[in-house]
Order: sequence, then C-alpha cells, then structure tokens
Amino acid sequence: MAVCAEPSFASHAILGDRENRPVLSQREIEVLIAWLLAESKEEAAAGLFISASTVSTHISRIRAKYDAAGRPAPTKAHLLARALQDGYTDLDRW
Repeated sequence: MAVCAEPSFASHAILGDRENRPVLSQREIEVLIAWLLAESKEEAAAGLFISASTVSTHISRIRAKYDAAGRPAPTKAHLLARALQDGYTDLDRW
C-alpha cells in the first residue's frame, strides 16, 4: 500500500504552515487508508491481519488527534477529506 508519510509540496502550499495538522504514526496512516478503501472495519482488518477492534481503536485515536487539533472528523468522509488536506494520501489514489 503506497501511503504518503509527509505532505506533498502541493498539499503544503494549500495548507501553508498550518500548525494544527495532527501527527499520525505510520501505522495509524496505514490503518486509516485501509479503512477508507474498505467497505467495513472487518474488511480493513482482514487486509492488515489485525482485528476489527484494533482498527476501531486506531480510528478513535486518529479522530481524537483531529479533535485536539480543532479539526473534528466525525465521519468517514471527513477523515478522507482530512487525509487529503494533510497529505496522508492524494487524489491519484482515489
């Protein structure tokens, strides 16, 4: 799975020097992208060889980081938008 670990130049230009971009671990990014691509947490979990509850835990922690940054992401669509805005993935992937 190709995942952008750092924002690209283009996303950096859109974001500027936004200080409220939460820092996600490489594993959090992997889980987030797998879940966004999947139809369910169970499907994402199977692809990552982890349990669905572990996927839920990662997604909850990611949401908490966005909440703490003042950029809530209560839905899957919001998390996709945040991942795009912050350079954790790009439109070519979707």
